[in-house]
Amino acid sequence: MDRNDDMERLIAGYLSFRERRWPAERERYSELARSGQRPRTLVIACSDSRSDPATVFDARPGELFVVRNIAAIVPPPEIDGAHHGTSAAIAFAVTILNVSSVLVMGHAQCSGIAAALDGSIGEGVPFLRSWIDLLAPAVESASRAEAGVERHAALERASVLLSMRRLMSFPFVAERVRQGSLAIHGARFGIADGKLEMYDEATKAFVAV
Repeated sequence: MDRNDDMERLIAGYLSFRERRWPAERERYSELARSGQRPRTLVIACSDSRSDPATVFDARPGELFVVRNIAAIVPPPEIDGAHHGTSAAIAFAVTILNVSSVLVMGHAQCSGIAAALDGSIGEGVPFLRSWIDLLAPAVESASRAEAGVERHAALERASVLLSMRRLMSFPFVAERVRQGSLAIHGARFGIADGKLEMYDEATKAFVAV
């Protein structure tokens, strides 16, 4: 399949959208165009093509403000004049859009997690290793898990918890959480079985929905 085939597939998908979904959602799109977006939830998810939050949650247009990056990582809040796309999106969603919930959503079979466990994966890929190195605290916390698949799954969950903790290191997030106007949640989506696990603060465990 060449690049022309890729674009033809996208155009075919767009035409299907215009024929099937657009008529049903036309009024909603018109309202969103007039009044702007007012999503209630910020979702921080992996860029993996198999784990799309809008699909998983059957979301309508305008419902979710989605930030996607490798392994659904929340970086530390760094004020250094560099470019911080994920942090900027978090700030926009929380301080401008005033979302009431933030969901960090990891997923099974995550290649970013695999790269965190095996330093040879993605070796030489520009920008990748420094990004994956942000998972180092989660790798340490998951090191007690069994090897192989179990350790991989343990790190998928631990990385979600790390990102949830890092969110609280953003002052504007922590302030709103203390005020009760913002809640932080964690989840893990199963690619093969379609199951969603939500982190339960009471039990300190991921529980299947």
